[in-house]
Amino acid sequence: MRKVTVESTPSPYTLKISTDAHQWSGDEPADLGGADKGPSPYELLLSSVGACTAITVQMYARRKEWPLESISVELDHRKMKAEECPDCTSTAGFVSEISLKISLKGDLSEEQRERILSIAEKCPVKKTLEGEIKFRPTLV
Repeated sequence: MRKVTVESTPSPYTLKISTDAHQWSGDEPADLGGADKGPSPYELLLSSVGACTAITVQMYARRKEWPLESISVELDHRKMKAEECPDCTSTAGFVSEISLKISLKGDLSEEQRERILSIAEKCPVKKTLEGEIKFRPTLV
């Protein structure tokens, strides 16, 4: 797994994000005080889930030699009160809901399409977010 580094820049909220091989930006929209020079943290989170979902599906379809030509994943995030979520285990505070609209292009049977939807649920990033996560910040 590559290490990710996030560094501030002189512009408020604009961030330089990098791995050993790649660099990109993060920011907040102008209406939140940012310069809108890159995706917001939630947009970056959604892009991780969307990329993982698309890659997981592509790998599966390729392994099965199914005629998947392309996949598109549109994601949205919203927070709701826990008591407003009928199928959530949390009863207090807020719950995050991420919706994924998956579009498939290719001559796939209905059975293949349903199987692809179940494979999309197995995205490792999604499974990480659904599991217990421990954050261990330290000052260096």
